[in-house]
Amino acid sequence: MIATKSSSTSPLLRAARHRLASTLSSSSTPTSRIYSSIPRSPVSGHRPISYFSALRSLRCAVPRWSHGVDWRSPVSLRAQIRTSTPVIEQFQRKIATMASEHPFKGIFTSLPKPGGGEFGKFYSLPALNDPRIDKLPYSIRILLESAIRNCDGFQVTKEDVEKIIDWENSAPKQVEIPFKPSRVLLQDFTGVPAVVDLAAMRDAMKNLSSDPNKINPLVPVDLVIDHSVQVDVTRSENAVQANMELEFQRNKERFAFLKWGSTAFHNMLVVPPGSGIVHQVNLEYLGRVVFNRDGLLYPDSVVGTDSHTTMIDGLGVAGWGVGGIEAEAAMLGQPMSMVLPGVVGFKLSGKLRDGVTATDLVLTVTQMLRKHGVVGKFVEFYGQGLGQLSLADRATIANMSPEYGATMGFFPVDHVTLDYLKLTGRSDETVSMIESYLRANNMFVDYNEPQQERVYSSYVELDLSEVEPCISGPKRPHDRVPLKEMKADWNACLNNKVGFKGFAVPKQEQDKVANFSFHGQPAQLRHGSVVIAAITSCTNTSNPSVMLGAGLVAKKACELGLEVKPWVKTSLAPGSGVVTKYLLKSGLQKYLNQQGFSIVGFGCTTCIGNSGDLDESVSAAITENDIVAAAVLSGNRNFEGRVHPLTRANYLASPPLVVAYALAGTVDIDFEKEPIGKGKDGQDVYFKDIWPTSEEVAQVVQSSVLPDMFQSTYKAITQGNPMWNSLQVPEASLYEWDPKSTYIHEPPYFKNMSLDPPGPHGVKDAYCLLNFGDSITTDHISPAGSIHKDSPAAKYLMERGVERKDFNSYGSRRGNDEIMARGTFANIRIVNKLLNGEVGPKTVHIPSGEKLYVFDAATRYKEAGQDTIILAGAEYGSGSSRDWAAKGPMLQGVKAVIAKSFERIHRSNLVGMGIVPLCFKAGEDADTLGLTGHERYTIDLPSNISEIRPGQDVIVKTDDGKSFTCTLRFDTEVELAYFNNGGILPYVIRQLMKQ
Repeated sequence: MIATKSSSTSPLLRAARHRLASTLSSSSTPTSRIYSSIPRSPVSGHRPISYFSALRSLRCAVPRWSHGVDWRSPVSLRAQIRTSTPVIEQFQRKIATMASEHPFKGIFTSLPKPGGGEFGKFYSLPALNDPRIDKLPYSIRILLESAIRNCDGFQVTKEDVEKIIDWENSAPKQVEIPFKPSRVLLQDFTGVPAVVDLAAMRDAMKNLSSDPNKINPLVPVDLVIDHSVQVDVTRSENAVQANMELEFQRNKERFAFLKWGSTAFHNMLVVPPGSGIVHQVNLEYLGRVVFNRDGLLYPDSVVGTDSHTTMIDGLGVAGWGVGGIEAEAAMLGQPMSMVLPGVVGFKLSGKLRDGVTATDLVLTVTQMLRKHGVVGKFVEFYGQGLGQLSLADRATIANMSPEYGATMGFFPVDHVTLDYLKLTGRSDETVSMIESYLRANNMFVDYNEPQQERVYSSYVELDLSEVEPCISGPKRPHDRVPLKEMKADWNACLNNKVGFKGFAVPKQEQDKVANFSFHGQPAQLRHGSVVIAAITSCTNTSNPSVMLGAGLVAKKACELGLEVKPWVKTSLAPGSGVVTKYLLKSGLQKYLNQQGFSIVGFGCTTCIGNSGDLDESVSAAITENDIVAAAVLSGNRNFEGRVHPLTRANYLASPPLVVAYALAGTVDIDFEKEPIGKGKDGQDVYFKDIWPTSEEVAQVVQSSVLPDMFQSTYKAITQGNPMWNSLQVPEASLYEWDPKSTYIHEPPYFKNMSLDPPGPHGVKDAYCLLNFGDSITTDHISPAGSIHKDSPAAKYLMERGVERKDFNSYGSRRGNDEIMARGTFANIRIVNKLLNGEVGPKTVHIPSGEKLYVFDAATRYKEAGQDTIILAGAEYGSGSSRDWAAKGPMLQGVKAVIAKSFERIHRSNLVGMGIVPLCFKAGEDADTLGLTGHERYTIDLPSNISEIRPGQDVIVKTDDGKSFTCTLRFDTEVELAYFNNGGILPYVIRQLMKQ
């Protein structure tokens, strides 16, 4: 059942500039935000205390950030920093002095330990004595605490704090607030370009005669290498080693670069390949829940360059996915601009029925929330039903926030959370500190106490007893199908016209049988035959109940004599080494091996399309007979073409159901009425015969999942494996760029950079590079997928001796700006009005009239010294946040984008790269104004940044006499400071140089 119930002024900027001249005032580390935010007068004659100089002196005596120590154990931490006590005492005296100037110093208070002494100090929300706070959702309280702690009057103001406190009234108005997360999470695909940018920034510091070692992440950065392993070898005891060897062969250069970064930069932890999936490692190991840095306590929060960063929300840590530019900005202490979100309250009651899994629950929740509409909102779960859900169950639900469209799916911390922290090896003292802090700051839920009524934007309710076994597909995560209806639904899909629920297979073709020989053994495929069965993805492999449930299904099947057909590509890719330990202890791994589910590696694999090749005989049978083959996987996304090019039907299912469908060999089956197969005695074996009870699963979880498994797995996680350890990397703090590399290349962002900001730039007599309509997404703009053989990127690679078979993907080459710039606007489905209806990655070079690839046209304009702009319709830049959707146009020479409207994050990313975003006035667009894109455009902006205001009107003129007014979409004073510096990264460099 579902139930739905000030613009800043230029004097402020000038005053802020004086403050910025003396300190960056940007880090969300404990000291920097509280203590570097003093208003500083340029005429006072006093040299301000620098947080960064204090921090650098501290770093001389302490290992690299808390990754160099065991954060789980305060005793260990104290032992390792004892030798630097004098430095720390001096450091703390400095920050205590600065704390006295904080705007919210009145609520800065001590948190006592139960046995005497104190855990540290914190900003107390109850001390504000504001009754509105008591009604705030817990997720909004985390935003509020961050704003208070980071309040400096420039990046975060008292007005921002008030907006959050008044959330009930301000959220419906779509107000923007700054947010500074406590840390940043990366995976290797998105982490490489981030580290490339940091390395290039160090070179820029050196070229400007400053200290390159000033370039370090200012908040903790965790990078987990998990996106590169593929399922090349399966059904083998040697599969893990074989697949890792292939992974290193393909990615040696990228891995070596990341290993260099792990030693060159402070505050950065790189978790080597073969360790697990980023989100499971984050849940089991990296998540702090509450930070205690130098005696300042504050909630853990994280942004990550992977959409499923939301999995950590199940642990009570606020986290969500962002693009690379936002992540880099957060690393360097800059605030993220975000719309204060509405919060949907999702009430859970009752308990799951016997045999129903957490996967069944999350697929049900996904469908409900898709129907309700939660895009851009937080979802916060509450109600007595939460007590029936394990932490792993909660994490499964939180993980799929992107699939139901929410920014977060948040579970506040309660006793279940604390028990999980202990299970996963966090120390008793750490857990005690977490509980004490959250209780003191009204961020802990105790269901044994009366609950304060909280206000939500809308409400959804689910009785857990109503959840039934299900899967989702064949092409979207929210197309849930109850298991009992699966056969009928499949047959409907065969009949339906081509679409999300249709394949349009003619009636006379639906019973087709493709007979073939599989390694000398007779085999056959039909529509719906399962050719890939993968237990994969952080969504489910972090949950012991469904993983051990899969083992029990395999065990019962083996005992009854059932066996998965050999032509089904089976695989098991756990999200951490802990899974291997409890599968072995339970004795169930041997049964999974017998059914073909041997462990193939520790990474994302099939869930992100790294499923590897099918056997040639299977591929031929599918393509030659036009079979609609199926994949069943325990993943979170099943869009057509994502899992494997030859599996047109892709279903998301729990790990036990993955095994069951592998045994059946088809999705065209009614598990209630039809047998899965014949047992060793010739008798029919049904689904109910192999499906474990909830009690059976609970018993094996209780006896097999133990705290020491987590402790031993993560004790030496950064020590890597022999292949990682054998990578030879230089110890230099500056990266030695290899001009011959086609994977890692020094970007040109900082070439010819001066100490002084370049100031604002207008646009004069610019040509239109592209003229777009509505809904151009970041997928259209940003390089993605395979590199087309005739593209500018392919030409670049072939000129450097790279054979076509070694092109790899754009994703693997994100560290090379030359390739990514060539791949920008290279989408074969992009529609550019300059081409008069032709679809594809080309444009018209206006001066010559030639039709060229977009990159080639952009290069001609740049070589001629001519500016370019882009015309666009509504929702420009919608879709996933992609950093190269802003970096690519900047490298192509685009100076401005004029659109009807922008997707919020993409607009921010354009600003971050120094591109001017302009919006047509309401009711106007390129068509109504008679713009064809063949004109030349002039945008006059003042040469002094103090004369520009956020959101002001700007006149755009064309060479044929047209003139129209646009809104300048620099929305904050901070964004104007970025523009004045030519982008966010040059801005940060110049501020650090002043330290």
